[in-house]
Amino acid sequence: MNRIILADNQAIFRAGAARILALEDDMRIAAHCEDAPKLWSALESLRGAVILVASSLRPDLPALSERAHALNSRIILVAENSEQVSDELAQYLEGVVCRSISGTDLVDGVRRVVRGQRYMQRANVTAIHSSDSVGARVRDRLTPKEMQIVALIVQGCKNKEIAMQLGTKEQVIKNYLRGIYDKTGVSDRLELALFTIHHRVLAEAAEKAGNLIEMKSA
Repeated sequence: MNRIILADNQAIFRAGAARILALEDDMRIAAHCEDAPKLWSALESLRGAVILVASSLRPDLPALSERAHALNSRIILVAENSEQVSDELAQYLEGVVCRSISGTDLVDGVRRVVRGQRYMQRANVTAIHSSDSVGARVRDRLTPKEMQIVALIVQGCKNKEIAMQLGTKEQVIKNYLRGIYDKTGVSDRLELALFTIHHRVLAEAAEKAGNLIEMKSA
């Protein structure tokens, strides 16, 4: 059984990746880590694991790699969609994937790393997503308020938390979500978050909306 450590500060992405990997008979999610200290703790207690760690956690890759290899574990870095991983950093890793990776490719990448191969999904990341007409169409259909809600959903916020941040009622957020689901063609908040993450232009728009919320609340 291949044990997986999921280390990412985006709860929705962790949930989505766990949902995909847990469907495989040869894989088990052994730990969820939302920050670096929890990752180090899981690393020490789970020898021989595959570590999926997001670059957004800003891990010390040389130190993490040294300790992981001592414990017979392997590291796959989850890079942001437009992020470029240097060859200098890549040497510390068994794999690199972008956040928009499909479920099939994620499973394939983990299996290759388990077999001792390297899996580097980082070439032409920007070019792959530059013609994302679906993401652009959905982005243009969403209102600024809807985009703010999408941004907070991606961050893992519940309806009550979103309502508090936007200064409205929880029922209003539920009403907005119904419209957002219709425009994006998804059925729940997990699908919405994964859809957003998988479409670069939409993810960038959501990130900008999220930044505006933070600026207003500061």
